[in-house]
Amino acid sequence: MFNQANNVVLQLCHQVIGMVLIAMLLTSPVSAADEFTILPPPQKISKHVYAWLGPHGGPSKVNKGFRMNLAFVVGNKEVAVIESGYSDAMAKEMLRHISAITPFPVKHVINTNSQSDRMMGTATFMQHGAKVYTSQGELQRMQQRVSDYATFSEKLLGVKLGKATIPEKFANKIVKDQLKINLGNVSLKVINHGITGHTPEPLIVEIVEDKMVWAGDTLYAGRLPAVIPGSDVPQWRQLFDKLRSYKDVTFIPGHGKPAPLSAFEKSTYSYLKLLHDHMKRSIDDGVDLQDAMETLDQKSFSYLANYEQLAGRNASWTYTQMEAAAFE
Repeated sequence: MFNQANNVVLQLCHQVIGMVLIAMLLTSPVSAADEFTILPPPQKISKHVYAWLGPHGGPSKVNKGFRMNLAFVVGNKEVAVIESGYSDAMAKEMLRHISAITPFPVKHVINTNSQSDRMMGTATFMQHGAKVYTSQGELQRMQQRVSDYATFSEKLLGVKLGKATIPEKFANKIVKDQLKINLGNVSLKVINHGITGHTPEPLIVEIVEDKMVWAGDTLYAGRLPAVIPGSDVPQWRQLFDKLRSYKDVTFIPGHGKPAPLSAFEKSTYSYLKLLHDHMKRSIDDGVDLQDAMETLDQKSFSYLANYEQLAGRNASWTYTQMEAAAFE
């Protein structure tokens, strides 16, 4: 009788303690380490692929650099991340989101191009033991531009001057043509076509079993493509044509929603064709830069985000680069 009463008291005590602990968890403030201030929860876009699909617009103190697409692939042994993000803070949030979804470690990070939003989080992933992949052309551009990137992010993202982390090493694996990464039950093909596009030597990542292809900044949807120093518009079109060999797959662009390649025909391919054809005619006819820009009609693409900011600059860079190539 005494033992039975004692057991009842113990059970009640356990229940009370449990209720107190739950109440403490619910009412205690969330620590800064547990808050996600940059990235929302990732979206599952196929059986093994999760993605952060960024909003349009440029990097700012408001978005803290999140304005592009990032992704990761979960196998039954390892995880691969595609693009290491704009900053160490963003990379750390990526790792925390990933750990909430899978217990498997991030062993691979593929930086498909050398823009700051694709590779400034590299150091964080290396510190966690990940192998980082890129191409030789992109590696060289990272090394040349990283100081500018750090200064740029300090000003735009509100990082205190001198505190933007510059990766000491940008990659420990160079992709020369193609390599395969096995995550257990899903495999990736990392492909270097050796063609300049938005940047000097971008990589394409095929997630084989999911019929998904990460095209990165080779494809844009919803916003105007950006022609920058190092871009090559004629070759960029060639790189787009390489993607036509993939059948019945979904493409993940650098900006915009995943879709079949046909969804990017106007926003990317037709726009690049307009720039290329107009500037080639202008150069062939001896038209100067100012007149070539003034006679280029881009209005059919004005529905795309960033049109006002990028249209003129795109025209100028395309002419300058094509003119230089014509006289090489």
